[in-house]
Amino acid sequence: MDQTTNLKMPFIMPSQAQKHVTHNEALLALDVVVQLSVLDRHMAAPPALPVEGDRYIVAAAGAGAWTGKSGQIAAWQDGAWAFHVPAKGWIAWVNDEQRIFAHDGSAWQDAVALGVNPVAMVGINTTADTANRLSVKSQAVLFDNLGAGQQVKINKAAAGDNGSLLFQTGYSGRAEFGLAGDDDWHVKVSPDGSTWMEALKVRGSDGRVLLQPGLALTDQNQAVAKHHVREMLTGNRTYYVRTDGSDANTGLANTAGGALMTIQKALDVAASLDLAGFTVTIQIGDGTYSGALTIPVTVGQASASALVLAGNSGAPASVIISTTASSAITAPAGTHCLLKGLKVRTATSGFGLDADGGTIQFQNVRFGACAQGHIMSQNNGAVTATGNYAITGPSPIHWSTRSGGAITTEGRTVTFVGTPAFATAFASCQNGNISCGGMTFNGAATGTRYNTSLNGVINTVGGGATYLPGNAVGSTVTGAQYA
Repeated sequence: MDQTTNLKMPFIMPSQAQKHVTHNEALLALDVVVQLSVLDRHMAAPPALPVEGDRYIVAAAGAGAWTGKSGQIAAWQDGAWAFHVPAKGWIAWVNDEQRIFAHDGSAWQDAVALGVNPVAMVGINTTADTANRLSVKSQAVLFDNLGAGQQVKINKAAAGDNGSLLFQTGYSGRAEFGLAGDDDWHVKVSPDGSTWMEALKVRGSDGRVLLQPGLALTDQNQAVAKHHVREMLTGNRTYYVRTDGSDANTGLANTAGGALMTIQKALDVAASLDLAGFTVTIQIGDGTYSGALTIPVTVGQASASALVLAGNSGAPASVIISTTASSAITAPAGTHCLLKGLKVRTATSGFGLDADGGTIQFQNVRFGACAQGHIMSQNNGAVTATGNYAITGPSPIHWSTRSGGAITTEGRTVTFVGTPAFATAFASCQNGNISCGGMTFNGAATGTRYNTSLNGVINTVGGGATYLPGNAVGSTVTGAQYA
């Protein structure tokens, strides 16, 4: 063997004359290929005025002194061109392009274009590890477009895995959004990195935006969500109210730690939903509740009986709604509800039930002492007894209508406990309608039986002048009727 295997450097042979020639030839070759840097790789013919030490990668179809040398290294040494055939793995810096090229055994390839793919870890200004294989420490990270747009993709192996963006403080999680444990899109926050609260979810199956269950949405800061985002029910739902509950609870469990404390809070929760034709029942535990109730407008309520205030069906007097200077339950225009198994009473002023443009149905209700009246229907409101009920306390009026209000109690049984007094009238009708035919009254009451005026109509279906409870005659004036 008279030369090296890879770089083809000539060996100095035994008993060789002029050994320095062979040695210098090897040095000249090393000067070309070691720390290889060429001026250009696109020239097919040599330059007219080369400078000692100039090196080139001969382009395809070499011409002139470079004929047949395509892809080789041409070096100008001692006034002549010397050529070296590259081997696989040679690296060359191409000066005019400021790029590195590598020889693959057949041709020169752009080393940057070849890339480093794959690599186990990449750390930019920090150290990557087996969990964070790409780690970047920087004030900002830019993903710029190359073409029409830009996508950042996070792929997970299975639906139950996480594919999300996690935001941390001191390497402790504070906010997360993405596919967290399923294929729905979640937005979650945490005060400490361990307790997480879901603020928003977009269901993957239909794109519906959902808030956490039981969220009342009464905060004015949530006005946009209140008007545009509702949970849609997929079945009937019950919310529980107990005197030992808390309005910070969800209301979905009948325990002190799960039930709400006020009935109005439960009504507000119902107002935040889309009932979608299903029924929401507010189940009220035994006790006395002092807050005046206003029935809210609900979305997707199919009937008045789809929003239910339910007390104790076996002992209605055990669930008391008691107010001072206000009506116990008011149904404004556009609202509907069903009441059952409870007792109402008021002091100073106010009605037990006030359908002020809205609709109230009731059954198995106890009417205690009320300052202005047991039942008021006004401004085209409507009250209907859908079951029997009892009167346990006095009031100036039991039934009162005005301004187009209507009360319907046909075929029901009313039971008197004691002998309650009605100072104004048992039934008072001004420009409204009371339909009360076919009823049964158990017990007795005192006071005027009825008065009707301003075209009001009380229809007893032929019950007669003494049909209604009381011990004094009634009166009709100004176009009113008692039939």
